[in-house]
Amino acid sequence: MARAPDCGPGGRWFNSSHSPHFILMEKKVSCFNYDELVQKALVSVVKEVLSDVAANGLSGNHHFYIQFRTDHPKAKIPKFLKERHPEEVMIVLQHQFWNLQVSRTGFSVELSFSGIRETLFIPFSALTAFVDPSVKFALQFTPRFNEVGTDPDKSGKTASDEAEKDEEAGSESDGNIIRFDSFRKK
Repeated sequence: MARAPDCGPGGRWFNSSHSPHFILMEKKVSCFNYDELVQKALVSVVKEVLSDVAANGLSGNHHFYIQFRTDHPKAKIPKFLKERHPEEVMIVLQHQFWNLQVSRTGFSVELSFSGIRETLFIPFSALTAFVDPSVKFALQFTPRFNEVGTDPDKSGKTASDEAEKDEEAGSESDGNIIRFDSFRKK
């Protein structure tokens, strides 16, 4: 995900000098890319849960539905699975899975398809959903990858490139940003 454009005029933060409790302050601040921060936090939940299962096995009635993008360039799945599900598929980790291994970037697991064991590698950036129906818990993700299979933050695009693209589009709405200019009293 691209980093948000600079906050405030010129990336500076100004406190109101009209109030006796505030003094005029100029401070460089960075903008927070909340979407990216939330995605990272959600992925850390999945990493922790899968790491625990890899070390200790599933406990109780826990089982997982894991949905991911099969067209992610770093996803390693059997050819027949990609042909049947060219964009997205859901796998189930419940009774028959083996060799679950969790890394910094994804996880691998052995699953049985028509009696034949196959190893899959699923990058965390390919996840679209993680569900544990036994406790009615679900997470939804925005898959994060570009044409070359890297996270968009590492693609070389800058926040100003994204801002220019948004300005050229000339839309009243920029993704999840709603402009309130039309509602303000003039």
